[in-house]
Amino acid sequence: MKTCLYCFVIMLCSQIYAQTDSQLRTIQPNTDYENIHVKKLNSDSSQTSFVIWIKKNVKEHYHAFHTENIYVIEGKAKMTLNDSTFIVRKGDYLNIPKGSAHSVQKVIGRKPLKVLSIQSPEFKGKDRIFINASNL
Repeated sequence: MKTCLYCFVIMLCSQIYAQTDSQLRTIQPNTDYENIHVKKLNSDSSQTSFVIWIKKNVKEHYHAFHTENIYVIEGKAKMTLNDSTFIVRKGDYLNIPKGSAHSVQKVIGRKPLKVLSIQSPEFKGKDRIFINASNL
């Protein structure tokens, strides 16, 4: 079942990317922001898609009920996923299984990190659990 869901999400990401690559690159924040800006693209009972811009970092957190799939549209950053630390850049894809601690430790360079984030099932904004209260 997990394999089927994973394949479905990969296919969905591939279709979204193939159909909207130029659209994703041209989407811009509709307001000034200090660190993080989120723009919802669409949502239904099985997923919610966002474009997210990050200028500095995202504190370590996890999602108890959601899997998050990230495709990097622009930028470069140092990220963590559980015990791993790595660099992501334009064109990278990352699957974050539910319950996995993750963060953007630091955006590298002057350009914000811009990602397509697909949460499944539908994300209603109440499943972001910060690891350390001092991170808030």
